[in-house]
Formats: sequence, C-alpha cells, structure tokens
Amino acid sequence: LQSADRNRGRFRSLLLTALQRFLHDQLDKHHARKRGGDLRFVSWDDWMTEAPSHLSIPENESDTWSPERIFDVRWAATVVERSLRRLGDECEKHGRRRVFDILSSCLTADRQDVSYATFARILGIQETAVKNLLHRLRERYRALLREEVAETVGGENEIDDELRYLCAALSAAE
Repeated sequence: LQSADRNRGRFRSLLLTALQRFLHDQLDKHHARKRGGDLRFVSWDDWMTEAPSHLSIPENESDTWSPERIFDVRWAATVVERSLRRLGDECEKHGRRRVFDILSSCLTADRQDVSYATFARILGIQETAVKNLLHRLRERYRALLREEVAETVGGENEIDDELRYLCAALSAAE
C-alpha cells in the first residue's frame, strides 16, 4: 500500500489485485508440501462474516458468485457503512443521535416508502420538520459517500463513475 499511486487507478482495483495475488500465492504455498502444504489456509470469507456488515450477500447466491463480484459487493457495503457511521458520529456530536437512529433507515428509501407522519409522531415534531431533517441527512450522507469514494479514486472526475459502479454492485446483491 505504500507504493499506491492515485494516478495509476482506483484504490478498489489495487486492493482486488493485491487480494488476488495474495490468494494465488497462498494457493501455490498450499500445494508445496515441502513448505507445509498440508497446513490449512484461513479464508478471507471467514474474516468477512465477522465484519459488522448489515449489507450481506444472500447465502443461496454467494456460492454462484465470482470472487470479484463478492469483493465488489463487500467493498461497496464497506464504503456505505463507513459513510453511515460517520454520519451517525456527526449526529451524535450535535446531540441528534436519536434522530439519526430513527431516520437512518430512510436515507436510501424511496420517498413514497417513508411514513413522515409516523416519524413525526415518534420524534414529537411536525411532519414538515421530519421532511427537512431527512432532506438534510440525505444531503450529508451523499456528501460523506462522495468523500469516502474520493479517498479511493485517482481524481474528482472518477468519483461519479465509482459511485455508479458501487451502486450497481449493491443493486446486484439485492
């Protein structure tokens, strides 16, 4: 990672290539008996199942997916969760953690799927205030997503492409 260069491509691509090379090297080592070839390799999948992701891959489909597809879905989930965690931390810092906890499930929902009246009753505020809060949360969430993606791509012009790619990866997982 020390030699990572933004001008040479996306961080996600670097990680995927590094993982593929690592797994290939591990497979070579596994088959070399003179170096302890009968040792058991600890799978990356085992580590990922312990990750706090609520955006998981359906078990019945994961067996048919390529490693690249699984990586892309998990990478997209990681970016989304980091953004949500940052948004939650910001809300907590400003004394709005309860609002975040209640409204966070609506950040990506379609407008017609949101019951503003129900949330207004739960929060004890007007329905228009819920709409405004949710609008501001969504705006900040989008900004945080862009910041997270900006950390992994070569330049500003690649952010939108990467966001589309990550959205497509998550859509494929549904």
